[in-house]
Amino acid sequence: MIEWFTWLQVGVAVAAGLLCLGLGLAGRAPADLTLGATLLVELLLLAQLVVSLTAPLVGNVPTGSLLEFYLYLVSAIILPPLAGLWALVERNRWSTVVLGVTCLSIAVMLYRMNEIWFVQLA
Repeated sequence: MIEWFTWLQVGVAVAAGLLCLGLGLAGRAPADLTLGATLLVELLLLAQLVVSLTAPLVGNVPTGSLLEFYLYLVSAIILPPLAGLWALVERNRWSTVVLGVTCLSIAVMLYRMNEIWFVQLA
């Protein structure tokens, strides 16, 4: 896991979440902007999966539970497609809010994954 990349992901997820929440509470239905922001969060999570699979092979091992880390990561990867599907099926303002809450939840999960990888002692 690369620490600066994780903080970049947290920043993007928070920005996307606040954008979606703001637009949803303003009454906007899901659009290319909100779905694209959520897609960006998903693409960064997939890149994080590749990084976290290769990091232990080059000597960057986690300090916490590897199982717990990957459970967080897989759960985070599953959330955006489900929220996006919801937003496409039920196109109203609350779907945009769901996209925002999903992105903010992923930001919290990324913060926890960072703690598991760098801070915890096994």
